[in-house]
Amino acid sequence: MRGRSALLALVLIGCSRGNRTPLVIYSPHGRDLLTLCERRFEQLHPEVDVRWLDMGSQEVYDRLRSERANPQADVWFGGPATIFARGAQDSLLEPFRPSWADAIDPHGRGFGDLYFAVYETPVVIVYADQAVRPEEAPQDWDDLLAPRWKGRVLIRDPLASGTMRAVWGMIIERGLKQTGDTAAGFLWLRRLDAQTKEYVLNGPLLDQKLVRQEGLVTAWDLPDILLNRRDGLQLGYVFPKSGTPVIEDAIGVVRGARHSAAAREFVEWVGSLEAQLLAAREVYRLPGRHDIPADSLPDWAREVRRQMRPADVDWDLLAARGAEWMRYWDEHVRGRGGSGR
Repeated sequence: MRGRSALLALVLIGCSRGNRTPLVIYSPHGRDLLTLCERRFEQLHPEVDVRWLDMGSQEVYDRLRSERANPQADVWFGGPATIFARGAQDSLLEPFRPSWADAIDPHGRGFGDLYFAVYETPVVIVYADQAVRPEEAPQDWDDLLAPRWKGRVLIRDPLASGTMRAVWGMIIERGLKQTGDTAAGFLWLRRLDAQTKEYVLNGPLLDQKLVRQEGLVTAWDLPDILLNRRDGLQLGYVFPKSGTPVIEDAIGVVRGARHSAAAREFVEWVGSLEAQLLAAREVYRLPGRHDIPADSLPDWAREVRRQMRPADVDWDLLAARGAEWMRYWDEHVRGRGGSGR
């Protein structure tokens, strides 16, 4: 493991190309958005060499935590604000308030200016378009528990995915509000576990398995689905009737970053009007800023804002108890839905 870390450091932060400053970004955002940001930011800042590692949001947190004494990254770009809140508690971030901070929802501004929500990421119910007609697809979360979907549900592994942790948190909180206890939510997740064919390693693999009809339905974040549909994958999606968690997708400067000036420049640019609209038009990212005129947004973004009903999620409670809930789910629910235990 130590050898792998040393190799990673050499690859990411070794000698810069010429006199350019390397800017190392850890992110779950995927190749499309990261490549777009890399190319445009380097056009604006030719003295900077952007380098990124794409991994799940939980993996980003775990890596940053393991590297806390010797940071290898400069920017943490992407993932629910709830996991950024954990990172802030673990001293993984350093304060930086970009000029666009007041243009986002107050709840999206991390305490002490440690992180800010740059995008809003809705989670939708997804289905294999070739095998499921739109009117037959699940229309709400409880529909996933219908007998017809038994053995046909695929789920991105929640332990590594901020998206699925948000869904799990929404379900647990829903039961907590209704009954005053988390048992109802975990019972629901046990029933979903009984429906689930597989917990899939990553998002791209999840999409491919749906297209191959190894499973027929799942839940996943809307930008990835729209990108895949653009690229020809036959996937359909539904906004759940009772509400969808809309993730505050954050960004922050890594504490002790070796290239903190470039990191601050990148954070400043990602939230700029230019970058927000570029991401919306090219890679289906819903801007976190609420000062962008509606007629400047692409048609898909205006339609999403019209259609979706944000779920009532207590993100502060999820940040505080989410890790505990996930441990319990992993130890007492995963793989036990059909056992009756």
